[in-house]
Amino acid sequence: MNKLNTHQNSEETAESGFISRNISLPLEIRVHGRGGQGGVTCAKLIAATYAQLDFHVQTFGDYGAERTGAPIRAFTRIDRNTIKNRNKVYWPDHLLVLDKGLLGPSLLDGVSEGASLLINSSETPASLRKHYPQYRLAVVDATGIARKYGIGTSAVVIINTTIVGAYAAFTGLPLEAVRRAFEFFNFGDDFEAAQAASEAVAIFDYSGKRSAKKTEVTPKSSPDTEVLPLTSHLKDIPTALKTGAWSTQTPIYQEYAAPCSIACPAGNDVVGFIQMLKEKGVTAAAELLLQTQPLPAVCGRVCPAPCMHACNREYYDGPVNIRSLERWIADNDETKPVPMEDPKPLSFAVIGSGPAGLSAAYYLAMQGQQVSLLEKEGSLGGVLRTGIPEYRLPEQILDRDIDRIVGLGVETICSSPVSKEDITRLLKDYDGVIVCKGLGLAFSLEATGSNLPGVQQGLDFLQENKQSVAQLSGNVLVIGGGNTAIDCARSALRSGASSVKLIYRRSRAEMPAISEEIEEAIREGVQILTQRQPVAFIGDDRIRGVLLAEVDLGPEDEDGRRKPLVTERTVELDCDTVLLALGQEKDLDLVPAGAKIKGNQAWDKDSPLHLWFAGDCLTGDGTVAHAIGNGRRTALAALATCRGEEQPSEKSFKSTVAPAHIRFSHFPVIPPHQDRHRPSTSWHNNFEEVNQGLPGPGEAERCFSCGRCTHCDTCLVYCPDGIIFREGKDYRIDQEYCKGCGICVAECPRRAMEMIDK
Repeated sequence: MNKLNTHQNSEETAESGFISRNISLPLEIRVHGRGGQGGVTCAKLIAATYAQLDFHVQTFGDYGAERTGAPIRAFTRIDRNTIKNRNKVYWPDHLLVLDKGLLGPSLLDGVSEGASLLINSSETPASLRKHYPQYRLAVVDATGIARKYGIGTSAVVIINTTIVGAYAAFTGLPLEAVRRAFEFFNFGDDFEAAQAASEAVAIFDYSGKRSAKKTEVTPKSSPDTEVLPLTSHLKDIPTALKTGAWSTQTPIYQEYAAPCSIACPAGNDVVGFIQMLKEKGVTAAAELLLQTQPLPAVCGRVCPAPCMHACNREYYDGPVNIRSLERWIADNDETKPVPMEDPKPLSFAVIGSGPAGLSAAYYLAMQGQQVSLLEKEGSLGGVLRTGIPEYRLPEQILDRDIDRIVGLGVETICSSPVSKEDITRLLKDYDGVIVCKGLGLAFSLEATGSNLPGVQQGLDFLQENKQSVAQLSGNVLVIGGGNTAIDCARSALRSGASSVKLIYRRSRAEMPAISEEIEEAIREGVQILTQRQPVAFIGDDRIRGVLLAEVDLGPEDEDGRRKPLVTERTVELDCDTVLLALGQEKDLDLVPAGAKIKGNQAWDKDSPLHLWFAGDCLTGDGTVAHAIGNGRRTALAALATCRGEEQPSEKSFKSTVAPAHIRFSHFPVIPPHQDRHRPSTSWHNNFEEVNQGLPGPGEAERCFSCGRCTHCDTCLVYCPDGIIFREGKDYRIDQEYCKGCGICVAECPRRAMEMIDK
């Protein structure tokens, strides 16, 4: 801003001469305030006042995307000659502080002894004077005056014009020049408040004594500063003004929980192993995965993948195919985990070699303990071997995961059913016993004719089919909606059935089976009839039909699904075989007589036994991933108890990354990589694995890495002050200069940062 074109009479000329005799030029002024107080306008009004007196002036603010209340600076220069210096003011002659809360050592950087300091504060002027004896000091309650005159709102008081009135009295500027500057900016209504501030300001001279009257001083001039041409003016002159003191908050790098990891019942670090696959390759990813997942090849095939349903990418272009990435890692790496060495290992008996038992044995062995794994069947695997068909889980894949566990030194004892009496013996022979016997008896239907030949439990059918392919014919009905029901339906097609219909009492959306398995069943020819309930089985010497009642859906029950309401509307459906897949009971029949279960441990009256229960026999969750996670947690808790140590705790996080935290605009649209499927014109007697998985690890590139820094440099690029730096692979924030604007946190694509109070 140069001179304002205003009419000057002889009185104005005299004013100009008076000022020119009482200040040294060039004069540099720095204003510190907060967004919303009018600090930049204050600097402009001061410049306009000097311009009224025929001085050359320059004024500008120093702020970016700060919000209301964030610290800002403004600069003004006064001279008789044209001002060419385009730098900020680093050595101010006059310092105006609009908010006392900003005062601190860094705020006073560059302010020489004897310079003029004007503070807006309601404190007693004398109490402030003792803190700043090295300056010529003025104190005014500009906020109180502005509030009295109704400038701004009750929430945000604007104090720029009252500060200018106090500044005029402090420096000897004529109020008439102030008035003309106010009128030029249409602030004439505020002039009365400025006059009040000029009368209320308390001024102390440099000697520390309160001035008897408002006098003029000759401030120190700024050091000579090299003036750069515009083409070379690329960065500021280094400044000692540490603007970090202005902030009340600061950004930090913070890891938040990814929803996929939180949703994983096995406890996998999903983001961790996917990012490890991207950055360091399959072996590093496998090593991390095996810390929480002893059966990655199995889970990569049969897990219902709640992690994928929780994936934030589902709200953008489709969830990451996490399950198949886990499978790809397991199928393409031969990593053998190395157990710890314990000089005084304890001995544990694990009963049952399903997913929970295998998991418990794995983690105990990894801790260097002696483990005996007891299984009632002739081979290890439990329901993984007897209940999941070959086309989903080939035997050699299961054996590979089991061999890794046994290779840790686990003793295996097959064809060894355990009774309650055996439990008492095992408690004497071992330091601890963990029961992982799985679910108990399968549920049946209480309906007429349910005992007719041709009505069979689906689990029995699947187990028989694993031993030798069953021979079915005609029409097969499968009752149920879970994974076992889907397995029965697809296996029935492979066993010779001419048609297979699956009957489920709720809607398709509420079927608990894996959605991909449902789609594959439909693709293979299975018909799904929903909202139907068998109410009678029809036949004489053998089943020949089922009476189905239509089902209406009522309000939601405890598990969030709508309650089925059986109607009297019925229809008869012909069939030759019925397979029941209605679920199984929890089974705690190995609890010793007189003992009770508290949590997962057995107690004999008030004494805890070294006997724990894990997996489906305790929880009834019914998925491989749940059993694996529960088996691990139970084994580690049992080990801690037997050692007399504190119970281990899982890693906790402050909160989970939600879709709203993800900056989708930072990521390109990439549809999910789909699994390959084996084509077939006929599935009869064809138990080859259908899902061939992913062709490569490219799907890992789609992971947002929710809540975990990937060193993408977005924070560094968006920092308006350029005070985020690379230090090796990590970042450093220069807290001495960080103003706490929060732009880096707002722009982080994956919520790997947060603002915290200082």
